[in-house]
Amino acid sequence: MSMGNFYVLLNYASRAAGVYVYMAQKGEVIIRFDEVSFAYGNKRILDAVDFSVRQGAKITLMGQNGAGKSTIFNIIMGVLEPESGAAHRAKNLAIATARQTIPRDQLRLTVREFFEKCFAYKVYDIDPKINKALEIVNLSAPRDRVIKSFSGGQQARLLLASALIQEPDLLLLDEPTNNLDKAGILRLRQFLINYKKTCIVISHDADFLNAFTHGVLYLDAFTNKVEQSVGDYFDLVAEISVRIERENRKNAQLAKKIQENKEKANYFARKGGKMRLVAKKMKKKVETMEEEKVDVRKEDKTIRSFVIPPQDGVGGEILRLNSFSIMKKDKIAPRKVNISLRKNDHLLILGPNGIGKSTLLEALASGRAKGAKIAPDARVGYYRQDFSTLNFDNSVYESLCSAAGEYSEQTIRSVSAGFLITGDLMNKKIGALSEGQKGLLCFARLVLQKPGLLILDEPTNHINFRHLPVIASALNEYKGAMILVSHVPEFVSQIRIDQTLDLEQE
Repeated sequence: MSMGNFYVLLNYASRAAGVYVYMAQKGEVIIRFDEVSFAYGNKRILDAVDFSVRQGAKITLMGQNGAGKSTIFNIIMGVLEPESGAAHRAKNLAIATARQTIPRDQLRLTVREFFEKCFAYKVYDIDPKINKALEIVNLSAPRDRVIKSFSGGQQARLLLASALIQEPDLLLLDEPTNNLDKAGILRLRQFLINYKKTCIVISHDADFLNAFTHGVLYLDAFTNKVEQSVGDYFDLVAEISVRIERENRKNAQLAKKIQENKEKANYFARKGGKMRLVAKKMKKKVETMEEEKVDVRKEDKTIRSFVIPPQDGVGGEILRLNSFSIMKKDKIAPRKVNISLRKNDHLLILGPNGIGKSTLLEALASGRAKGAKIAPDARVGYYRQDFSTLNFDNSVYESLCSAAGEYSEQTIRSVSAGFLITGDLMNKKIGALSEGQKGLLCFARLVLQKPGLLILDEPTNHINFRHLPVIASALNEYKGAMILVSHVPEFVSQIRIDQTLDLEQE
């Protein structure tokens, strides 16, 4: 082991020991998985999974897109039952969850109706409870306002409030930072730091998680096992790196001995007579050493580098934006602007949750923006944060074909494979995909679509952080006109931006 990795391991062990002592002081075990296995059809999701969560702990649940993190949440809540093994919950444990998105059938509810559905029973005088929950997430929401009218960031706050209003013993948060602006993320982070009850969080935002995490449950998509460790995600990565080096070194030593013994066995076999017995024993020894080889832990797969080809034959001004409207103190306020986008021009739009960024992008993408003009021959590629541009009843393959134009089936499958969309996923209904897989599907569609104007609304939402540098590189190199909205500064910093429009500035 290198000295660097020795100190990494020593530092990890020291910190882990401290966190373990802290966690051991927590209360009773309230969630325990004993040899839990689960599969969807032929796809194995969990294989004899064991872990436990103590009262008062704050745990991160991580794993690549589609690995099965939401499945674990559903088993904890009792929505799904293990096919074998058992999921134990403490008696009378109250559980509430804030999912990644508001269900489509609830988007037409009013704020009051939305919160009333959080309870299995009639709650009289619910308004004080709503007030308390909305105050925590810093959101002003008239009770008769329809959920669909809120921005993505505001809906994210409503989701969190819908879990908090239930005052649960165990809070399950599924990608809670999606769509939140910087202020919203900081407020949520501080809330979780101060939170006294138990919380399990699914997120791909490592910096956010590391502010409050006591331990990590890591779902390995290759083994379908859950690794439980103390410390934060970076600690887990350091531990894994040391383990991989140790396993590789052991395998290299065994491989050398195996080769030596094979050569000796072949030598004695050629001698004949009693030497053949010696050769046979040595072959048995080789077989034993082969079995001693360890399976080196596989890292999460990362999508391949890709290029979004710009539309051919589109020149001159692709977009002219002269005016738009924002929401200011719940009132529509007009703004004048002078923005022109041509090929290879990248525009970043800034502004807090609820100011009207998504509304502007939707109007531009649909051609209904009154103060904008898009070149009539320009093909618009629109990545919408709620994936509502996708037909959830279509199969993945049908969706890819509808965007592919003249591309062959071989090209379609090659492009989709680069985004980890292979095998059975091609025949799945889009509605059955994880949110992260829907996001990767959208990028595959953009590659096949070859847009002249690319409009991206929070394209990092739900996406595994391992993929983000690859996506940022593709957007940085995009040669068409592009409009980007993102609340992730690190992601934006990797992309060439030529113009910036801050909706807060007059």
